[in-house]
Amino acid sequence: MMFFQRGSETASLTSDDLKEGVAAALEAAGNPGSVLAVPPDITRYYSRAGEITGIVHEQCGDALKAVLPALGTHSPMTDEQIAHMFPGIPRELFHDHDWREGIRTLGEVPGSFMSEVSEGKLDYSWPAQVDVLLAEGGYDAILSIGQV
Repeated sequence: MMFFQRGSETASLTSDDLKEGVAAALEAAGNPGSVLAVPPDITRYYSRAGEITGIVHEQCGDALKAVLPALGTHSPMTDEQIAHMFPGIPRELFHDHDWREGIRTLGEVPGSFMSEVSEGKLDYSWPAQVDVLLAEGGYDAILSIGQV
């Protein structure tokens, strides 16, 4: 796993900084031949994740096979929202996250751990689930972009 971080209370990231970060991430991943990008959805528009995803598209070219906006339990993005947040990225690369049916369970977080980290507020196990594209997509790299 590779993280890129730069900044401070008084610094702002430039577009060149973002390009450098994406290039470093792709290099650390061995310049993968197939990439899944997972940016936040339109509710995090101001995170600059759309710009970062555009840089990924620019730098990966045809290696960017899919974009899966992380919706949580929000509604899928409309075509207009996708065009606004991710200009220049082909619409056919985008997949809707079906958080009810399109998931795979990878394991379970034990109830004892849930209780420990919640200071006793929860005491039941919780399934560890991801979108089917992450579990079964066969990507060389999965990029989690601009998560808050």
